[in-house]
Amino acid sequence: MSGHNKWSTIKHKKGKLDAQRGKIFTKLIREITTAARQGGGDDKANPRLRAALLAAKAANMPQDNITRAVQKGTGELPGVVYEEKMYEGYGPGGVAILVHTLTDNPNRTTSEVRHALSKGGGNMGESGCVSWMFENKGVIYVNRPDCEEDRLMELALDAGADDVTSDDDGYEIVCPPAAFLKVKEVIDGQKIPVASAEITWHPKTVIKLEGKQVEQIVKLMEALEDLDDVQNVYSNFDADMKDMEG
Repeated sequence: MSGHNKWSTIKHKKGKLDAQRGKIFTKLIREITTAARQGGGDDKANPRLRAALLAAKAANMPQDNITRAVQKGTGELPGVVYEEKMYEGYGPGGVAILVHTLTDNPNRTTSEVRHALSKGGGNMGESGCVSWMFENKGVIYVNRPDCEEDRLMELALDAGADDVTSDDDGYEIVCPPAAFLKVKEVIDGQKIPVASAEITWHPKTVIKLEGKQVEQIVKLMEALEDLDDVQNVYSNFDADMKDMEG
């Protein structure tokens, strides 16, 4: 049984989304530019770019910003070339952490990620030390009042999803990256509001944290995501929502 991507859920429940920190546009522009540079500016032939454009539109990014970001990636406009790097390490309670970065200064980014992990009660690990605990998946979250579970499960599985799980607040749909856009389009087509949707590193199993360790891991994850060069942070921790909101 695959694990639950608790951090993705807690971000929108706690209201700690990057949009409130004025950073989401910067992160999205880097992702759009990198996706266009790697796979071209045609989103129909570039799934990564298409997913990035959907995220940008969901964040209400102006079309001019989106167009310029694509053009910087394709070389039509001058732009910074970002190096993509995944850092691996451990947090409080021995949980696994992946930190996805896009940077124009790898030395600076390595130093900042290492410092944040150390200050937050964790440590940097070697390449490959925890990545085997995760798998690349599309994850879509729907709040419970917005759809009945049986209907959502039928729609998602028919569209190619692997699994639909539920908690007290909603439903998590997990699918292969190749099926992500189709599953989301099917859900959108039924006018079912989507709370969050992303292609992410999903934990195969989770480690349950309690008490002070919950507060420590949430602070560490937030500190890592606050770094300018960090795009996303993933972990295999699990915890009760009441502990996270405390």
